[in-house]
Amino acid sequence: MCGIVGVLGNHQVSPILVEGLRRLEYRGYDSAGIATVNAGKLERRRALGKLVNLSDALVHEPLAGTSGIGHTRWATHGAANTANAHPHQRGRVAVVHNGIIENYRELRSRLDAHGITPETDTDTETVAMLCDWYLNQGLPPIDAAKATISDLEGAYALCFLFEGEDDLIVAARKGSPLAVGWGEGEMFVGSDALALAPMTSEITYLEEGDIAIVTRAGAAFLDDTQQPVTRTRKTVNLGATATDKAGHRHFMSKEIAEQPDVLANALKYYTTDREGRHLLETGVDFSQFDRIVMVACGTASLACFVSKYWFEQIARIPVEIDIASEFRYREPPLNDRTLTLFVSQSGETADTLAALRYCTGQAGKVVSIVNAMESSIARESDLALPILAGPEIGVASTKAFTCQLAVLASLSLQAARQRGLLDEAGDRELTDQLRRVPGQVTEALAIAPQVQAVSAQLARYEDVLFLGRGALYPLALEGALKLKEISYIHAEGYASGELKHGPIALIDEEMPVVVLTPHDAMFDKTVSNMQEVMARGGKIVMVSDARGLKDGGDGVWQMIEMPKIDGPFAAIAYAVPIQQLAYFTAVEKGTDVDQPRNLAKSVTVE
Repeated sequence: MCGIVGVLGNHQVSPILVEGLRRLEYRGYDSAGIATVNAGKLERRRALGKLVNLSDALVHEPLAGTSGIGHTRWATHGAANTANAHPHQRGRVAVVHNGIIENYRELRSRLDAHGITPETDTDTETVAMLCDWYLNQGLPPIDAAKATISDLEGAYALCFLFEGEDDLIVAARKGSPLAVGWGEGEMFVGSDALALAPMTSEITYLEEGDIAIVTRAGAAFLDDTQQPVTRTRKTVNLGATATDKAGHRHFMSKEIAEQPDVLANALKYYTTDREGRHLLETGVDFSQFDRIVMVACGTASLACFVSKYWFEQIARIPVEIDIASEFRYREPPLNDRTLTLFVSQSGETADTLAALRYCTGQAGKVVSIVNAMESSIARESDLALPILAGPEIGVASTKAFTCQLAVLASLSLQAARQRGLLDEAGDRELTDQLRRVPGQVTEALAIAPQVQAVSAQLARYEDVLFLGRGALYPLALEGALKLKEISYIHAEGYASGELKHGPIALIDEEMPVVVLTPHDAMFDKTVSNMQEVMARGGKIVMVSDARGLKDGGDGVWQMIEMPKIDGPFAAIAYAVPIQQLAYFTAVEKGTDVDQPRNLAKSVTVE
């Protein structure tokens, strides 16, 4: 959730640290800080709020040194304020930390017995307190860090910086990602390869339980038993363009616009033009399984929900959807006829990773669908499938969501073929429909002026309902989630048929209702639900194609005209107007679109 950067360099490190943290802003944060070692002296600067405040502080109080660590904090233990901001320093050690130290109270009690008391409300300060205590017992810095790490319970990515040691960073990873970057006479540490991209393309990802002893000469790695181990160096080419808005006002706008291209790339990977058939074999044999269990969080779980309709209707295989934070504690029964699918953009989502570990050794196969193929979830799966969305910076997922849908749609066709439910003609027809999706998304992007006009009206309201049927029901949930995430308008999504079972009590003149209703087999039933809303003074925003608006649009408050889309995969293109609706509404309200309050891009703690 938070961001970490560490540098052992040959130049003044403060601006390098700040720039590295800037590339991690997309993760979400509420304070930032850096610490350096200069002429043996350990110092730090911290600031509440955005990085510009830290930059201003460094103008007034510069921080020299060629060795340092930096951090952007998303508050967990203790309020968002300067005192609780990282790095935390006690005596001769400064620490930055992502994650949660679960036994920090016990460690504080232990330290209190030695007269060592905290100065902040954070769990992280306890790490610095404990390490400094070990230093005072005579342990050298590396041993003090190792002893401290042995005492910790919970999830963490940690970097230790020591007074008097300008050629040493000790890093450790358990449950939260961390990587070491290699340079020429310089070395780097980051919680994200994106942060290190301007400095190096040679990365070593720490494995679970690893400790890295980093100097300018290189890095030595210890495993979870603190024994020496060799870790692989990989080349990662992200480049500066990954964090460039390419002329867009916000990253979210850019990423919405990128969807036709990334969807085309994903579908090209999972399908082929040869004879118009769906040919890529992913390594999953769906004929071996009686059911699929899909596990994810947030928007990724709604991608699973959409695909449930495809797997069940096209491939006739039962699908269960579970929120990872519930699944991991519900401990459902599994067997070798159960296929488990885990979906995560970052591949580091803590609850999803824990659920995956529960399934390992119990389910017939553990498959992940991720955007980061070097992530923990990918590495710990029997099979990892890429969504090929490219770096997604905006906290509210857009292109990753539609790419997840594209991959899941491709898998549903593979499942149907392997289970003998698609002949060659049917396979060709559905594959052709899927390949038309990028073009349909391009057409949907062109309706942005219509959506912007509706958003200008929607921004005046405090509550919004979204309705949909079939695969557009989970899309209604996603529309509500997007709107609340970035505009802070309270929004809820419902199946259209559930309107009379409670939500209709909320309908009045102050309740806009966004209805996703292509002119399909369920159209007339959805129009009946719309009439019930309008009869009670509710304001309908109807999202449909031209025929739908003509046949059912009488009396609606606002219309958004989508292109005509036939077939089961319409939900992918219909994701565009709900993304745009959230985006333009947030812009109208003046909220922080890319970094909405209280949210983080990658949720690496419970």
